[in-house]
Amino acid sequence: MELHDVMRTTFSCRSWTDEPVSDAMLHRILDVARFAPNGGNRQGWHVIVVKDTATRQEFIPLIKPTTSVYLAQSAAGESPWNAVHPTTVDLEAAIAADPPFPGVAEMVEAPVVLVVTVDLSLVASFDKDLDRVGVISGASIYPFVWNILLAARNEGLGGVLTTYLAGRESDVQDLLGIPSHHAVAAMVPLGHPVKQLTKLSRGPVEDFTTIDRFDGPTFTV
Repeated sequence: MELHDVMRTTFSCRSWTDEPVSDAMLHRILDVARFAPNGGNRQGWHVIVVKDTATRQEFIPLIKPTTSVYLAQSAAGESPWNAVHPTTVDLEAAIAADPPFPGVAEMVEAPVVLVVTVDLSLVASFDKDLDRVGVISGASIYPFVWNILLAARNEGLGGVLTTYLAGRESDVQDLLGIPSHHAVAAMVPLGHPVKQLTKLSRGPVEDFTTIDRFDGPTFTV
C-alpha cells in the first residue's frame, strides 16, 4: 500500500474474522516494525506472542478492574484514569460492580495477541523527576507499537493498541515471566478485520497547531 493510505486508514480494529495469521506474516510485520525510532537506539522493546489459549483467558480478570473503573468514571462525566483531576468515583465499588466491557473477550481471542514491554533500565525518562505522571518513556516504545499496526495494515490486517493490562502490571509480569524492570506497554490483538474502515474522523490541523506559543495564532495555510 501507499504510505499515506496506510497512515490514513489504520484504525482501532476490535473485531476479526477467524482467518488465521501465519507466523511468516507476523514475522514480516515485526521485521518492519523494528526500525521504529527509539531513545539512543537502545531498542528496549520485547514482544511476547501469546499463543496459549489458557494464558490469554487469564488476561480477562486482570483487565476487568481497569475497565470497570474506566466505565464508572465515564458514567460520572469524568475523563477516565485522569492524572490531573481527582476522581469522585468510589473505586472499590466500581471494581466490585464488574460491568461488562465491550470487546475484551474478542481481543484475547484474536488470531494474534501480542504483549509488548519496554526495558526501563534502557529508557531515558527525562521527566522522571517532574511532579506529574511520566510520558517521555513512551517515546521509546509506542513508535514501535504503532509501526506494528502500520505494518499489519499493509498486510491487510487490523489491530488495536490497548493498555488495559498495565493496571495489574505486577500480576501480568508474574503470569508471563516478565522482569520487574520491564513495563507492560501494550497488548495488541491482530487479525483480518471483519470490516476495514477507509475513512477515519479526526480534527483538522488547525484544531491543534499554533505558532510560537501554546496560545499563539493558529497555524494554517
